Amino acid sequence: MKKSMFTRSKLSTLFVSLLLPLLFMISPAIASDVEEIHFLIPGGAGGGWDGTARGVGKALLDSKLVGQTSFENLSGGGGGKALNHLISTAARQEKTLMVNSTPIIIRSLTGVFPQSFRDLTPIASVIADYAALVVPKDSKFGSLKDVLASFEKDPKSVKIAGGSVKGGMDHLVPAMIVQAAGGDPLKLRYVPYDAGGKAMAGLLSGDTQVLSTGFSEAIGLAKQGEVKILAVTSAERLPQTPDVPTVKELGYDMTFANWRGFFAIPNLPQDKQTTYHALFEKMYTTAEWEEIRKQRGWQNLYQPGDKFLTFLEKQEKDIGGIMRKLGFIK
Repeated sequence: MKKSMFTRSKLSTLFVSLLLPLLFMISPAIASDVEEIHFLIPGGAGGGWDGTARGVGKALLDSKLVGQTSFENLSGGGGGKALNHLISTAARQEKTLMVNSTPIIIRSLTGVFPQSFRDLTPIASVIADYAALVVPKDSKFGSLKDVLASFEKDPKSVKIAGGSVKGGMDHLVPAMIVQAAGGDPLKLRYVPYDAGGKAMAGLLSGDTQVLSTGFSEAIGLAKQGEVKILAVTSAERLPQTPDVPTVKELGYDMTFANWRGFFAIPNLPQDKQTTYHALFEKMYTTAEWEEIRKQRGWQNLYQPGDKFLTFLEKQEKDIGGIMRKLGFIK
């Protein structure tokens, strides 16, 4: 009897000694910082919001920082439908993050929907597409200062194209630059096109002299030598174009980022906010994120929690100020 008990004990010890190494081998592969994230996308498939949410979701999943991801496209109302849905169903949406960008500020200011970022919990900005002022390769304008000098002499002589309507981002950016330079943004000749590609075609055909666009849309043709980027609206020079100055370093106190980031339900518990902040910060260190970021030409812009909120408040003030100046809002 004693011999049998001793044998079972030895067998149990042997079993545990064999099992523990296997558990240690398996655990890192299945461990994740966050069990599940449901991404709410306020636009249709294939758009900027959709690409951001799915790109971030893939990086988090592939790097095993998140155990499971799901995606829901809910377009309508300029993003207002998804925003309202997140707020009205908040009780069951603690695992949901809604992607958004600069338009949440513009559309809130213009009354497209009654809510604003203050009705949600800002989690973090993740990426940015800075604006760029672009001219054809053989343009008479060699610098941003040349453009502003011509504008000061004769505002009608400078036509600036953009891929958004009047009052959209491509219009507001040069207007803010003109204002920062001491000029009158109301005198700006802005020519709206249906999309960025059409605006670029208008520039290259000579219909306009300058193009206001996203840096990611300009960098390809700039590298091919078709256009020249005069300045970018980032706080510091961008690594892809180290020779291109920022608007700010040229002496005009203006920066602008078309950010993309994530929001959670109103009053999300602080511990869950902190978990999300740490999650995104860790994502930036992964090879999976760097591969996706490079593929899509994204610029990192990590601003968690209160930093993100402060950034949003400043952008709201800047955009609201120029929109009032231009007469788009009261």
